[in-house]
Amino acid sequence: MKVYGSQICVDCRNYKAVQKKRGFEAEFIEITENTGNLKEFLQMRDTDPVFAPVKEHGGIGIPFFVNEDGRKTFDINEALSWIGQAPVQDEEIKDEKY
Repeated sequence: MKVYGSQICVDCRNYKAVQKKRGFEAEFIEITENTGNLKEFLQMRDTDPVFAPVKEHGGIGIPFFVNEDGRKTFDINEALSWIGQAPVQDEEIKDEKY
């Protein structure tokens, strides 16, 4: 699974805290690390219809989860289910949403 996100995003930080605590493998692509990562993310965001509702509400669309079989979601619990992980528990959350 690939996860597109940024450390400046509270939901992304919470995902990374869960990943660290549980120790599962997933590739985190920090979209603000370099222009290559940003371009890769923006290409998907600009062309994939799954982003339409996010853009309509002024959102960025991260964290964005892409499974090896092509499934895509913004829902952490759905993404975790793809790799056999249980849903997130409240005590696993690092930061509260603003």
